[in-house]
Amino acid sequence: MTQSAKQWYASWFDTPYYHILYKDRDYSEAQGFMDNLTNYLNLPEGGKILDLACGKGRHSVYLNSLGYKVIGADLSEQSIAHAKQFENETLNFKVHDMSKPYPDTFDAVFNLFTSFGYFEDENCNLETIKSIKSELSEYGFGVIDFMNVNHVIDNLVVENIKTVEGIDFHQKRRLEEGYIIKDISFEVNNVSYDFQERVKAFTLEDFQQLFEKAGVYLLDVFGDYKLGTYHPKTSERLIMIFK
Repeated sequence: MTQSAKQWYASWFDTPYYHILYKDRDYSEAQGFMDNLTNYLNLPEGGKILDLACGKGRHSVYLNSLGYKVIGADLSEQSIAHAKQFENETLNFKVHDMSKPYPDTFDAVFNLFTSFGYFEDENCNLETIKSIKSELSEYGFGVIDFMNVNHVIDNLVVENIKTVEGIDFHQKRRLEEGYIIKDISFEVNNVSYDFQERVKAFTLEDFQQLFEKAGVYLLDVFGDYKLGTYHPKTSERLIMIFK
């Protein structure tokens, strides 16, 4: 990996190519998920939400449009610099490491779209849960929306090419030592790029152990963005509500 000086997510997420590769993500589905989630949690009108690992802020902007006070936090300085154009009195963006406590409390802390399990130091996963706990108000809820690892592994596409904006992204996927790894290689203007995504293959049981160590209580588990029942083998998502 040529960009190994920084942790993989710090270098890859800060490139324009990350956003090109994933530009076709279904944001209407994501917005429906946030509608369902905020209704289900019955958050107070004008309530405060922390959107952890917010990327370029699209979901924070949408949550803010629903009437919530939102802080979007992300490690990527480039993403936050981009998101700051959307700021208003009730929407702010901050560069922040989610394994460290944010100095405020919220009615909800959201960690959406598999933005967990990136850390090379595994202790940071537990520290992130502890930090979320510290960020919740007395009646606040934490939400982690993760891939359902069993389903992903059963349906792993070992290799494919995705062409976006004239760039051929060669993608190879594998399960290795408890991580789902995707190698991404492509060429732009005769320059070769190689990146790697590594996400810890957490199961529901793994999360339950982390929650127990962090002293939080798992309240509900859902298997899709419509908040349907979680099925260990067939659900696409693992959505956990805790406090």
